Amino acid sequence: MAKKVFFWTVGILVSIVALVFLFGINNASSLETLNSYEGEMTIYKSGSCGCCGVYANYFNNKGNSDVKVVNLENMDSIKEKYGVPKFLESCHTTIVGDYFVEGHIPLEAIEKLMSEKPDIVGIAMAGMPEGSPGMPGVKRGDFVIYAVNHDGSSEEFMRI
Repeated sequence: MAKKVFFWTVGILVSIVALVFLFGINNASSLETLNSYEGEMTIYKSGSCGCCGVYANYFNNKGNSDVKVVNLENMDSIKEKYGVPKFLESCHTTIVGDYFVEGHIPLEAIEKLMSEKPDIVGIAMAGMPEGSPGMPGVKRGDFVIYAVNHDGSSEEFMRI
């Protein structure tokens, strides 16, 4: 009987460790700047776009629950207002403080942006890459996120 209890206990503990490893714990310290940010954060998206809604939920649940979501019929004016280059456009635009965040960008990149505060207008990941936050499918290769400078030029910001 004691052996049975021991194996059950070990089995339960191994299962818990495996679940924590597989699904992770919301590690606030890894997204500390974003989680504690008290300024305005707004996700502008098309009301009919499902992947944008999934991204908004991802941001809200893992990034910062104070993000405001605004549905627009036409996204062109927002992208123009904040200076998102055409070749880096995606389906939604997030504004965090003075920066734009274009597309399905993982929160780690937004955390880097907010903690380092580079002299740029925003970051962008063009299109809707498979496996990126909000997008179905499997991630294939690195997500390349670009920094957009004040003059509209861009350069690699980071790879995830």
